Amino acid sequence: MEKKSILTSFLLITILVFMSGGVITKKQDRQVFGSAIDSYNGVNVYYNGNSKHIKGRNLSNDGYNFGLKYECIEFVKRYYYLHFNHKMPFTSGNAKDFYNINLKDGQRNIQRDLIQYSNPSKTKPEVDDLIIFPSNKFNHFGHVAIISKVTNNGIEVVQQNMGFSSRATFALVNTNNEWKVTGNPFGWVDVKCLGWLRKD
Repeated sequence: MEKKSILTSFLLITILVFMSGGVITKKQDRQVFGSAIDSYNGVNVYYNGNSKHIKGRNLSNDGYNFGLKYECIEFVKRYYYLHFNHKMPFTSGNAKDFYNINLKDGQRNIQRDLIQYSNPSKTKPEVDDLIIFPSNKFNHFGHVAIISKVTNNGIEVVQQNMGFSSRATFALVNTNNEWKVTGNPFGWVDVKCLGWLRKD
């Protein structure tokens, strides 16, 4: 009986940690929906609680649609608006839809008004590129983030709506003069970067 109780407690703690996006700390316990958990170039990353939590739409003062509070799309669109004064012509869609599978490497994605690079690409990712991940069995909508650091063997991204994990790193490899983002820091079994978008 005691073993069952211990096992049940362990499973509940594991589920809570998984849902929170990482190890629970006292600091994290104090976070509430909409509180800033990170900042990149002066643009805040907000805590969304459960990844499926939605609480209205966030709009700029001039009515531009950033997206639903506080999903991954809301951060990248708000970042591009505040940092680059960039408005995407197409303001709807899921994260995976930011990547147009019909385009060739280096072509303009007119829906986002950004240059699109495939993974792999002859063009190396750069800081401030928007990076896109497909849907998978854990996440049907895909994921988008901003590249915050680039080296010759890795990248760091800053992101929203991944629990308290506002940063993640991926390997970057160059084979036959093509750059490829690899790795799986999210814990998703079949995650694979689709590509990245850049303001020219």
